Order: sequence, then structure tokens, then C-alpha cells
Amino acid sequence: MSNPYDPTKPPRQPSPYQPEAEDPIDDLMLHELDDYEGRGQERVTSSVRDIASRIPESLSSIGRDISRTIERAISAKDDYVVAVKVSHEAQERLEQLVQAGVFRSRAEAAAFLIDEGIKAQSPLFERVQQKLSEIERLRAELRGMINTPQG
Repeated sequence: MSNPYDPTKPPRQPSPYQPEAEDPIDDLMLHELDDYEGRGQERVTSSVRDIASRIPESLSSIGRDISRTIERAISAKDDYVVAVKVSHEAQERLEQLVQAGVFRSRAEAAAFLIDEGIKAQSPLFERVQQKLSEIERLRAELRGMINTPQG
């Protein structure tokens, strides 16, 4: 197969009997031939108008997205954000819940599973709370010993 760009071959001269194949026309570029025929300007004008007509719709969409984000932030006043590293398997499970339509996001799925895990481990958390209360009582006792003058 011959290469039309082979530097060892002289450039092919256009045949007066066969027209040259035109370059593909880029809608946003003005070509001299198009300019000469008057079609390029019309094509560019049409493209610019088409793009400009989409701007209000795009701005409206951005506005709706911002509004939704603000509404979620305001309604989530009792929610807290926690960055958590999870295993690959946990990530896949969260994604499955989202794909199944159970939750809107992995964050919602993770929050649900954390709440359920805390409920399932309630005896552990009761024991932890007892120990924390005991630790606080011992700290108060130690503070009392330091603050009480020795007589």
C-alpha cells in the first residue's frame, strides 16, 4: 500500500480531469472556499446561534443543581460528615445498594449501615458508656484530690 506522504516520492499533481477531495468541514472554522461561496459565514452564524440558544437552559440547570445542594445542606443540619476508608468489598456493597435504587448515594447507604451496626451492637455501647462514666468519676475524684488543700 503506498503512502501519499512518502517523502521519497514527488508530490502528486492534481489532475485537471478529476477534482480534489475536499477536507472535512469543521462547523466552527471558516474555510477560504466556504467564504468564497458564502456558505461558511452562514454555517458559523448558525453554530454560534445554536450554542447561544443553549446557554439559558444550561444556566437554569446549574441553578437547579445549586438550589438542590443548598436545600440538602440546610435539611441535613443534624447530619455529620465523616470521612471513612472502606475495603474494596464494602465499596462494592455500597455501590450495589445505590445501583439497586435502595439509596441515592453511597454516603446514604453507608450512613444507614452505620446506624444499623450501632443498633446491632447496643450491648457493646452500653458497656462502653458504663466504662466512660466510671472513667469520668475517677477523673473527678483525682481533680478533687488535687484541688483539696492537704491539711
